[in-house]
Amino acid sequence: MNNLIFLGGGCFWCLEAIFQNLSGVDEVEPGYANGNGCNPSYQQVCSGATGFVEVIKIQYQSHILSLESILAIFFSSHDPTSLNRQGNDIGDQYRSGIYSHSLEDRERATIYIKQLTDFAPKKILTEVLPLNNYYPAEDYHKNYFLNNPQQAYCLAVIQPKLNKFYKNHQALLKK
Repeated sequence: MNNLIFLGGGCFWCLEAIFQNLSGVDEVEPGYANGNGCNPSYQQVCSGATGFVEVIKIQYQSHILSLESILAIFFSSHDPTSLNRQGNDIGDQYRSGIYSHSLEDRERATIYIKQLTDFAPKKILTEVLPLNNYYPAEDYHKNYFLNNPQQAYCLAVIQPKLNKFYKNHQALLKK
């Protein structure tokens, strides 16, 4: 059975590059969620005026990859204690969030966060909310790292995150 989860944790290029490498993930699509208006552009979202968050939509097979494994990778791939920013990416469009149509998935995410809280050095600020709306990002955002590996942002930000991911999650990689 295929499941869907939507994750926001900074720039969607970073999360897309990581989750594309996981066994059990069928599709990763960058987009915009839980904002005001319809079909926003990247420029509108970056203005901070829309309330949308940059997310990735992950379609996955739960019999191969559990939601808890996805959450473990998600929380190790960004700083969930940082309010509306990841590194130099600043604004509420970069907030940490987990969004789903499924109440069960939101409850599981909330339980996972409560377990993490016991070990977190600072308060986890990740929001867990119903998915109110979602719009795919423009085509040039799709497979961004794969298509632009030598771009400065990719080299400085995404590649180090991927290196950490590869080191810590070998067993979950696509073969």
